[in-house]
Amino acid sequence: MEVEARPVAVSVSAKRGRWQHVVRFLMVMGPGIITANVDNDAGGITTYSLAGARYGYSLIWTLAPITIALVVVQEMCARMGAVTGKGLADLIRENFGVRVTFYAMTLLLLADLGNTIAEFAGVAASLEIFGLSRYVTVPLAAVFVWWLVVYGNYKTVEKVFLIACLFYVSYVASGMLARPAWTTVLRETLTPRFTMDTAYVTMLVGVIGTTIAPWMQFYQQAAIVEKGISVKDYKYSRLDVVSGCLFTDVVAFFIVVACAATLYQRGVAIETAADAAEALRPLAGDYCASLFAFGLFNASLFSASVLPLATAYSVCEAFGWEKGVNRRVREAPHFYGLYTGLIAIGAAIVLVPSLPLVRVMYLSQVANGVLLPIVLGLMLLLVNRSDLMGEYVNGKVMNAVAWATVIITSLLSLYLALSVVLSMRA
Repeated sequence: MEVEARPVAVSVSAKRGRWQHVVRFLMVMGPGIITANVDNDAGGITTYSLAGARYGYSLIWTLAPITIALVVVQEMCARMGAVTGKGLADLIRENFGVRVTFYAMTLLLLADLGNTIAEFAGVAASLEIFGLSRYVTVPLAAVFVWWLVVYGNYKTVEKVFLIACLFYVSYVASGMLARPAWTTVLRETLTPRFTMDTAYVTMLVGVIGTTIAPWMQFYQQAAIVEKGISVKDYKYSRLDVVSGCLFTDVVAFFIVVACAATLYQRGVAIETAADAAEALRPLAGDYCASLFAFGLFNASLFSASVLPLATAYSVCEAFGWEKGVNRRVREAPHFYGLYTGLIAIGAAIVLVPSLPLVRVMYLSQVANGVLLPIVLGLMLLLVNRSDLMGEYVNGKVMNAVAWATVIITSLLSLYLALSVVLSMRA
């Protein structure tokens, strides 16, 4: 009888162990998935929409290196947060001094203000498709995202953000409804194509450069610290990061597919993601257009919540001020003051008649392009410090991949920033 009972006991024990891993992952999950998905904000969706509408499937191959770059950079952030228990801005101040931190935070604040304006512009444009005025929708959106963080706690806010991530599936549905030629899509995905045409190169840089923004590293590491994820849970945190990166680029894939299969095939010109949603209606049907517009609204509202939050975390960390969604307003006045100010200014600017929003958004990309090489360089110096990371420093292979990723993404971001400056002066 004992011999027969052992396999049953082993089987029950193995199942229990597997469920424990699942439960542990669900407890840790959040920072990686949320950060990666916010990367598909109004600016990212616009970039992918333009790539599909102007160049068909010819840029879709870039999503593979984009995913690798995103995983490499965000994994290092997750590891530093879990091992040190400190946010990135905190580590930069402690190890590189106040002056470097001050200049980095100034650029981050300017870039994130521009990005926040872009998100509220996305809210306005997406709901105007349904006949709703921005003078109603933008103030309501601003009040909602402010209320969510100020009167919530970290667990509540994270749950809302994770639910928002699910709605990105609307872009998968849009891509399916566009009825693309899947054999062509597969061939173009596996066949890198390059041309020296200036417009093509600029779009290529835009698609790759929209992958990694400086706020992402600061937010993810701060979120890991506030959630209390330690080194013993790091393997689950790494899975959280990889899952988020894969999901966000699957969404990007279907955005490109939806626009390539319809707008590119018919030669329809667009300038924004909202234009894409409008143009899809006669080509792919009301459901496809509505899902595309809803996806833009969800992404914009989601990002309008996270970007000011990321900035508040970063600046407060950098200067040693109290921070965190689990604290009340009186306990962290600087944190909530920054969050409120960014939302109020970002929403108000979108409501100013005749304001050149595109120029403002361009300037934020310039700030991102200047700041990104600095942040990534400092990150790599920190993650290779054995006194900080112990046995969790980068290995030789990881360093080679990380430095290559940092150099390539930094050069592309600087190129994009320079292109923006030159186009504004033209």
